[in-house]
Amino acid sequence: MLLLFAPEEASVQEHILVRAARQEAVTPQLQKIKKQQQDVLGFLEANKIEFEEKDIAANEENRKWMRENVPEDSRPASGNPLPPRLFNDSRYLGDYEAFFEARENNAVYAFLGLTAPPGSKEAEALAKQQA
Repeated sequence: MLLLFAPEEASVQEHILVRAARQEAVTPQLQKIKKQQQDVLGFLEANKIEFEEKDIAANEENRKWMRENVPEDSRPASGNPLPPRLFNDSRYLGDYEAFFEARENNAVYAFLGLTAPPGSKEAEALAKQQA
């Protein structure tokens, strides 16, 4: 089961309001996270890929699990890993940049650990490689 760790819509808005009162520079970062989350969700939904979204803004257990399961080499130099982060069950897949790169290279199903559907650009490219 694909897992997407990201804040839910209401939680993002709540955090934006709370943090904006403390620090205006945080708002653009949260808006970037929200945009990236919407991009991943849009792709998964449009391609009918089953996934479970895990809210890390309102659920401390989800936030802790995500932070503990992002490999050391994928963590930022300082601070905690920021969402969205993708996992296939407990296997870490990557962050938004890795997802975006895979999508741009028509390799997103492989990135997600899934078989590309017949007729997709990715399936056609794999068939050419194997021929």
